[in-house]
Parts: sequence; C-alpha cells; structure tokens
Amino acid sequence: MKSFYTIGLLVLSNTFMTFAWYGHLKLKEFSRFENLSLFAIVILSWGIAFFEYSLQVPANRIGFKANGGPFSLVELKVIQEVITLLVFTIFSIVFFKNESFTTNHLIGFVFLILAVYFIFKK
Repeated sequence: MKSFYTIGLLVLSNTFMTFAWYGHLKLKEFSRFENLSLFAIVILSWGIAFFEYSLQVPANRIGFKANGGPFSLVELKVIQEVITLLVFTIFSIVFFKNESFTTNHLIGFVFLILAVYFIFKK
C-alpha cells in the first residue's frame, strides 16, 4: 500500500512540477498573461512548485525504507525520474502539439526503463 501512495504522490507532484517548469511557455497564447514579466513568471512557477513540494516530500518520506517504506533512496530517485519523463511526454503531446515525439525519444525511454529494471534487480 505504501508503494501505491508513494507512486501516486510522485505522479501528482511531477504533474505540478511539469506545469511549473514548462506550463508558462504556453501563457503567451492567453492575452491575460502575454505581458507578464520574467519575474512574474518565476513567482507564478514558484507558486505552482509549492504544491509539487507538498506532494514530493511526503512521497519520499512514505516510500523510503528507513521510514518503513518499500524503496531505497536510489529506487525512489529512479522511480521519480521515470515518472517525470512519462508526465512530461504526456504534457508535451497534449499541450505542445508542434513538438514531435520521435522514434529516438522512444528508444531513449526504453533504455531508461531498462535502467529501472537493473536498479530494482536483486
């Protein structure tokens, strides 16, 4: 059950972080936001990132073996990175239709999945 909570929280936290890091790139399409300064964008992104941290920290505390969770520190990091790539891929396909997802990207992701396999291999 802790695995489920950890992974769920990591998915949610990475969703917020992806919007904080890349969502502002779409704001110029909305007249309300087109003239925001870089400082305003940074503050907006920090506001979104607050929710990412509010989910990421509990995910790591719940999932970490030393706290009674199922994952080692390295396993937590690898899970987080794979989730980040999955969330980013979905985000970019949905919100940035002018960006392409190529075979090279898919091959790279397969190698990352292989990395997960080797990290978790006992």
